[in-house]
Amino acid sequence: MRDLALPPHLPNGAGVGYKPQHFAALMQDPGPVTWLEIHAENYMGDGGRPLAQLRQLAERFPISVHGVGLSIGGETPPDPDHLSRLRHLCNWLNPASFSEHLAWSTHDGTFFNDLLPLPYTAATLARVCDHVDQVQTALGRQMLLENPSSYLSFAESEMSETDFLREVGQRTGCGLLLDINNVFVSARNLGHDPAAYIDAFALDKVGELHLGGHDEDADDAGRALLIDSHGRPVADPVWALLAHTLAQTGPLPTLIEWDTDVPEWPALAAEATRAAQALHGVTA
Repeated sequence: MRDLALPPHLPNGAGVGYKPQHFAALMQDPGPVTWLEIHAENYMGDGGRPLAQLRQLAERFPISVHGVGLSIGGETPPDPDHLSRLRHLCNWLNPASFSEHLAWSTHDGTFFNDLLPLPYTAATLARVCDHVDQVQTALGRQMLLENPSSYLSFAESEMSETDFLREVGQRTGCGLLLDINNVFVSARNLGHDPAAYIDAFALDKVGELHLGGHDEDADDAGRALLIDSHGRPVADPVWALLAHTLAQTGPLPTLIEWDTDVPEWPALAAEATRAAQALHGVTA
């Protein structure tokens, strides 16, 4: 584990994933929102309205940068050009947090528009740690690694997901991003207890919490299947799992993700208000 420059902290309040259609509302009256998240790959260009708006937002809100394209779990190292563009973004924006997924999305030069799972083996652990080290070295800052939403498990896995993530944190010095909706989706799909997963998680390494909506579907055998869609309000069981988590951690930066079928601002603000109330209840 190496010494890493720690970014400024996000406030222990409610944040939302930023969407351009909400720019005016956020600048006029953000309500309960104390910080914003952006997807890195949307802001790697050289100029234009997106970057101009982001600069204005960054003067008012702490920003969390969330990557979706580094393929941390892939067979090959993170793409140097992608890392260079990401470093440029982080250098001028100086975000309060940078995070990526425990997943892979590239193979033999092909990019897949999905965050795909990986087996939890010693070989995978060594590869993921090496890739996390490369990212943190390139950025000159600590990153957070997010637990995935899972639809299958690998017979060859040698350790639990929570043990795997804990070991990555210990070896690399990275922090963790705990996506509570992902925990619920994976637990339902794979037949696990979501509260037990939270209890086994390295909660002392968590820098952010994520909440989002999911869809209910069925697999080919007719069994219930949850899909991490980020396209609807947070489900009540996920709110209950947030309360279970906060009872152990205390208040943490908590994000509402809503990436598909994005609603008008009042609907998203209402979700952020509910997250802020959950955090305030823990503080009180």
